[in-house]
Amino acid sequence: MGDPRRGRDSVAKPYPRTARVNEAVRHAVASELERLADSDERLSLITVTGVECDPDLRRARVYVASLDEESSEALEEGRLRIQAAIARTVRTKRTPHLQFEVDPAVVHGEAVEEALRALRPSQGGM
Repeated sequence: MGDPRRGRDSVAKPYPRTARVNEAVRHAVASELERLADSDERLSLITVTGVECDPDLRRARVYVASLDEESSEALEEGRLRIQAAIARTVRTKRTPHLQFEVDPAVVHGEAVEEALRALRPSQGGM
C-alpha cells in the first residue's frame, strides 16, 4: 500500500529528492554552458561532471572535469546567466549560488593513470 498523501497507485521515487535536484541542476548548467559556449569559446571544452546542492539549496558546487584560469574567469562571468537558467528550468524554492570546482574524482583518476603509465614497461627494448 502506497503513501496515502500521494494516492493509492503512486510509486516511491527511485532516489532521494537531493539526488533529483542535483541532477536537474547539472542538466540545466550543462545546457546553459552549451549556449554560452557559442559566444565565449573559453567555455567550449568545459564538461560538468556533477553537482552537489546544499540541503537548503543556498549553494551548489558544480564539478567540472578541468578548470584553467581562463575557463574559471568565463564561468564566473557567466554565473548569473547560468543561475537564471536554473531558475527558469528547475522548480525549487530558491536558486542556489553556484561555485565551480574541479572534480576530485577526475583528479584522482588522472593520478592513477599516471601511476599506471609509470609502471608500464618500455616498449622499445624487446
